[in-house]
Formats: sequence, structure tokens, C-alpha cells
Amino acid sequence: MRKGELTRAAILDVALELSSRDGLEGLTIGLLADRMNMSKSGVFAHFGSREDLQLEVVKLYHHRFEQEVFFPSVREPRGLPRLQSMFDRWLERVSVEIASGCIYISGAVEYDDRPGPIREELVKMVQAWQGALQRSARQAIEVGHLRPDADAEQLVYEMYGLILALHHDARFLRMPGSVERARRGFERLIENYRNPSMPAQ
Repeated sequence: MRKGELTRAAILDVALELSSRDGLEGLTIGLLADRMNMSKSGVFAHFGSREDLQLEVVKLYHHRFEQEVFFPSVREPRGLPRLQSMFDRWLERVSVEIASGCIYISGAVEYDDRPGPIREELVKMVQAWQGALQRSARQAIEVGHLRPDADAEQLVYEMYGLILALHHDARFLRMPGSVERARRGFERLIENYRNPSMPAQ
């Protein structure tokens, strides 16, 4: 990459770190400029506005989420192995984010009642992830790993609930053992939906 592209990428890395810690609304050009040892105008030269910067941070977060969670999982066989991988990798990522913060979760709190491009982008990305989970769950039903009458949307809803509970208990309440509780919760969830004719994994 050229020098300007490298600088822009470095700014986005720091902006993502700050947004994960302080929220997207806590991201300021001044704070970012201080961290980068740059002038405010120097930071602005790479982004048209603070909102543009926030949008790029959201897109970078989503890109990394896909690279770490989604794409490795879709290489697994269709059905329960793929769904299991998606949850395991998601759980692993959230376990790391207990210390740094999750843009999807903090963004939902910041922008749940604030219309605009940032909210629209966050909603689109979260819906894309939920859609991927639902497709994987339906495939697990189709290949016979889960019961024919299993409700894919309900399953994904409950999976999401486990992740949100993990983030709340581990990050806010600092409760030890939260990751393992989430893992056991998923195992029980799958057992509830498992096709009785399929042996346990």
C-alpha cells in the first residue's frame, strides 16, 4: 500500500480500538489525532467527516468479524458442524471482547433510537450475521442433524441470547465462569433441537 493508505489503515486501527472501549459516540477526532500524533486536519484529510470515520470503523469491525468467525466456519461441513463452528468462533471472539468491547453490542445500545447511516449500517451487518446463522440452522435441519420441526429462527434467537448474557455477565458484572456457562447453554440448546435419530457428537 502507498503511504497515504498505510496511514489511513493505521488511523482506522486506532479508531476501532477507541470505539470498542468508549463507544462510537466516544470517538473524537481530537482524541484520535492525539493517539496518532497527528493534527486534527491531518486526520480529517483521510475522512470527510466524523460520521464517515465512524462508518469506516463499523465496516472494519464487520470485516474482521467475517474473517475470524464467518469465513472459517463456512468451510466446515453443512449442518451441525458448521453451526457449532459459528457459535464456537463467535464465543471465542466475544471472550476476547470482554476486555475491549463489542461494536455490535455497544452500537445497538448507542443507536437503538438514533436513526441515520451508522444505525442503518449496524442493523444491516447484524441482520446479515443473523441471516447466516439461520441459514446454517436450516441446513442442519435439512441434513437431519436437527429435528424436522425445529424452528431455525427460535434457535438463533436463543443463541443470540446466550452471547448477550455472556457479554453482560462477563463485562458488566465481572462474573467468573461466564464463558463456560454460555458454552454449556449452547450444548443444552442443541440437545433440545437434536434429531433423536442422529447420534450425539
